[in-house]
Amino acid sequence: MTVRDFRETGRRLAGAFRLDTLPLAVYGADIPPAGSVHLASVNRCFANSMFRMASGVGPRVIHVGKDDHEGCCPGGISHMGFTPEREEIKYFVSTGRSDIMGGAAEYLKSSPATVEKCFQALGTVTPPGPYLVISTCDALPQPDPGVRSICCFGDAELIRNMAALVHFDRDDPFSPVIVPWGPSCATFITYPAGLAANAPKDTAFMGPQDPTQNRSLPSELMVLGIPAAVAERMESNLDQSFIVKRPNIAFPGHHE
Repeated sequence: MTVRDFRETGRRLAGAFRLDTLPLAVYGADIPPAGSVHLASVNRCFANSMFRMASGVGPRVIHVGKDDHEGCCPGGISHMGFTPEREEIKYFVSTGRSDIMGGAAEYLKSSPATVEKCFQALGTVTPPGPYLVISTCDALPQPDPGVRSICCFGDAELIRNMAALVHFDRDDPFSPVIVPWGPSCATFITYPAGLAANAPKDTAFMGPQDPTQNRSLPSELMVLGIPAAVAERMESNLDQSFIVKRPNIAFPGHHE
């Protein structure tokens, strides 16, 4: 059996795509890894914490657990499967209700019923273990701790290139890369790591499309959440693909 090495996968993808950020890996654990810090010590938001890690200004490893999530975004905790989705969220995300959070609303969906149907469509959301761990790929332990997905941050050109490699050996022109609805943390973790039962298993997730994150993430930033098996295929296809054989196409250095 081939031993998976996502430290090497992260290194090769980062080098081939000229990422100036660090690829992140998601996995589950029974206890927090040595040297890991709690998510809330970085930022209450999963997406913000991950962006800091990828930028090299945060810790290398963070964790959160079912009974260890004080100070974290409640919505994010539910999207990781640690707690049920709160009833009031469907109102807050859509049109609001006067007796819930003072009528506050994000108007991201047309109605509470639409939000509820979207959540139902996810299927059961199950955490990967007692603790969810996010690590830079270069800080992963050996042997493989059971990496579920990799998350890469970059500008539009870099993420377009990565999406093109996902498509490289696929005969379906539509589903290998999609932009799903949901909060940023779902695009970064929940969907690619397979926490949501009905999330496509062989699909990379591009985003985030959550406009509430625009205040905290750079306007040019895009992200690709990649299931572990898809990331392995991408790595194995590097040398046969445009990214190695025609780098001047992927990285023209100028635009007409």
